[in-house]
Parts: sequence; structure tokens; C-alpha cells
Amino acid sequence: MSYSTLPDALPQTAFSPRGPVSRAVLAALTHRDRAAQRDLQPFVADALAEATDVWRDEDLQLALYTLYASAYGAFGDIDPYSEWDPELLTARSALERAFEQQLRAEVPLPPIPEPRAADVAAALFALTTETGGPSVARYLARQADQAQAREFLIHRSIYTLREADPHSWAIPRLTGRPKAALVEIQSDEYGGGRPERVHAEIFARTLTAVGLDRRYGAYIDAVPAVTLASQNAMSMFGLNRRLLGAIVGHLAAFEMTSSIPNRHTGDGFRRLGYGPDVTDYFDEHVEADAVHEQIAGRDLAGALAEDRPSLLPDIMFGAAACLAVDGAMGQHMLDRWEAGRSALRVGTAQ
Repeated sequence: MSYSTLPDALPQTAFSPRGPVSRAVLAALTHRDRAAQRDLQPFVADALAEATDVWRDEDLQLALYTLYASAYGAFGDIDPYSEWDPELLTARSALERAFEQQLRAEVPLPPIPEPRAADVAAALFALTTETGGPSVARYLARQADQAQAREFLIHRSIYTLREADPHSWAIPRLTGRPKAALVEIQSDEYGGGRPERVHAEIFARTLTAVGLDRRYGAYIDAVPAVTLASQNAMSMFGLNRRLLGAIVGHLAAFEMTSSIPNRHTGDGFRRLGYGPDVTDYFDEHVEADAVHEQIAGRDLAGALAEDRPSLLPDIMFGAAACLAVDGAMGQHMLDRWEAGRSALRVGTAQ
């Protein structure tokens, strides 16, 4: 039996552009229009000059997501040589700068603790402590219907079918204690040598069990920019060496806000009548992430701060950005559902 999440042939970029920038990026990456590669810079410059909210801009977030897809090797029709194409890298850099600037302007930087592992871990736990306010996980546990539960999985599929990959970019940039801690976490994420327990594979089986498409990228057209931005923030932090602190802080916050929400989510799917073939993914994370959060807080983020104190502000920024960007995605779902509407883009309700 094969446990590969992706079929033998990688999926194609079957999603549709949302404006001139994403159209040009798709054309350039797939060589559908070689002239688009030469015309990309003016499209990007004009779009950024007019953009008032890069974080939620449908065209710009899809363009950035597609540019990152080249680095991940996620789609079979993206030319592998395009990963290092100077024109495409210049376009990506411009989009990243605008996105990062907005995040730094809008996400408050938490208080910076002393660069000691225990202090950093305590500060991260304080930052990520659940407030008791609205949450998607509690909504799923208590009142979501079948359609909303399926929509939740569609939103989650954008990241979770590549779970752990963005954070793994940090491994070669770390040494000593932080590196060992990250490898320990990622080993669990990738199944600890058991391909059927790779977390992305478990989630793919969840999609299959509820009748959804498990192919990576199948629901790009269905999700809004705010969902793409959640994945893009991770990719941006992970792929840029200068943002090492941010990807470490992001992972710490991600793990620290996972265990309890996954318990609620699993309970929600059980309430709707689903069995272990659906809830396995969430139940796995209740226990695993309760361990991971301790490793991520003290041995990864805390040890990195001790080794390289100059990265501490970015560690805290990355954690805060994780909460803000993922929170915006969750708030979008809650707002739509509470208004009696689909949280997917118009015309794509499942």
C-alpha cells in the first residue's frame, strides 16, 4: 500500500488568476506565456503602488503563493528552472517586502523578555494563552454543521497538505540545541520514519473520509486571500535566512496554540457523527503538540535567543504574526458562518 500524499504525477496549477499579477506569475512559471516574465515587474510595481491592504489582496496573495509553490516543487507544470529566475525572484522580493512591512506595522510587537530560555518560553506561553474569546475550534465543537466542518477542512488544506514544510527551511540555518529541538519536532511531523503517520498524510486521509479532494492545491480557487496569507507568512519567514528568528517564533506559537484547539475540533467532528478515519489527525495533535510546545518554547526559541540574542525581537514578532495571520483566517470563517454565509469564495461552496 502506498502512503504518498501526492500521486505519481504532481498536480497541475489548475487554479485561476485573480488579477494581472497572479495571471502574469502563473503564465511565467508555467511558460504558458514567456512574454509575461518580461512584463512582470511593471505589473507588480503598479499593483503595489495601488494596494491598500497587501495582506488581504486576492491578486497579490495568490501571486506570492504561486511564486512560493515553485520553491516547494508543488505543481508539475511549474518549470523547476523558474525557482531561481532573476525576474521572478525580483517580483517575489517586492511582494514580500510589502507584505512584511504591513505585518510589522499592524502586528504589535510583544514585550521582549530577557534572552534566557526560561524567560523566552514564559513570554511565548503568555502571548499564546487562550483568551476565551471566539474561536473556530470551539465553534466546531459546539455548533458547526456538516457544510461548515467541510469548509474548515478546505481552508486548512492549503497548509496542512504540506504540514511542517515551511518550518523545515530553518533546519540548515540552526546549530546546536535549537537545531536538535527543531529536528525532534519535525521528525514527529514527518511520521518518525513511518510514512503512514506523516501528518500531511493523516490529514489527506481525513479529506478523503469526508469526500473532499486530497490533491494538493485542489481548493486554491475556493479560499480567500486571508487564507493564502497564512501559508505565505510561513513561507516568507522560512525561505528568507534573515527571518530565521521569525520562523522559529512562528513555529513556537503554532505549536503552543495547537493541542487544545485540536481537541475541540476532534470533538466537533465526533459530534457530527464522524469516526476515527476523520478525527485521527486532530487526536494525534492533542498529544503530540502538548509535547512539541514545550520543546518549541524552551529548547528551540529559548535556546536560539540565548545563542543569538539579536534574533529575539524577531522571535517574538514571528510568534505574534502567527497569531495575527491565523487569527484573521479564523475570524473570516466565524464572521461568514455567523452571518449564515459560506466562508469560501463566491461560487465555490462545497
